Amino acid sequence: MLHPEEMPPEGLPAVRVIAMPADTNPYGDIFGGWLMSMMDSAAGSVASRHSHGRAVTIAVEGMTFHRPVVVGDEVSVYAKLARVGRTSMTIEVESWRRARHDDRSYKVTEAKFTFVAIGEDRQPRRVPALQQSDQ
Repeated sequence: MLHPEEMPPEGLPAVRVIAMPADTNPYGDIFGGWLMSMMDSAAGSVASRHSHGRAVTIAVEGMTFHRPVVVGDEVSVYAKLARVGRTSMTIEVESWRRARHDDRSYKVTEAKFTFVAIGEDRQPRRVPALQQSDQ
């Protein structure tokens, strides 16, 4: 039986990538900034899809690193729309790692990303309300 820390969220990840040597610091650990960029990409995908256009990151809240990621790990990033304002969206993001030759997954980090939808003029624009199916 799997423990809660070994059970990724339901559904497909927004981003899935293999951690490579170029993504490491001088000690051989995966850069936290690299992982954060994967999370920002996943959240941005959700925000753009919901807003039907361009959306930009304006805040990251509660970035917590639970476990390290090492070269060769498969990193899956899950993102879900949690809240919608008039022009903004909050996306909850979790990153999970799976060692290359293992079936178990572990949550490595989580955060809330806030995006604002913008128009061609780069000014905030309205976004659709949150629907039950978006959650």
